[in-house]
Amino acid sequence: MGATYSVGDSSTGGGSLRRGASPQAIRSALLAEDRRRFDLAYESALTEAKVSLDLTALFEMLETWRGLALLQQDPSRFHAVARRAAELLTGEPSPDDEPLSVTRAKARM
Repeated sequence: MGATYSVGDSSTGGGSLRRGASPQAIRSALLAEDRRRFDLAYESALTEAKVSLDLTALFEMLETWRGLALLQQDPSRFHAVARRAAELLTGEPSPDDEPLSVTRAKARM
């Protein structure tokens, strides 16, 4: 199975997180603490694409990170999703005052 990726109209600006968003737009929309992980994942996907001559993994990686960037646009929603994921994985609710970084670690986010 192959993957497709679309390129948006450049007149809409570089910050759009619509399907086909540029890696730069995705990276810019991420929380600062996620940008280094994005960079590493992007480099790895580019290397894989260079070796395999298949862009599927690159497109899938970009789509995964685009979804996270979209979720992070609404901080309260992102916190709620992280708390729910942590609860599902640990079987225990996260304390209200728990730092987001701790909750994300529990949620493997």
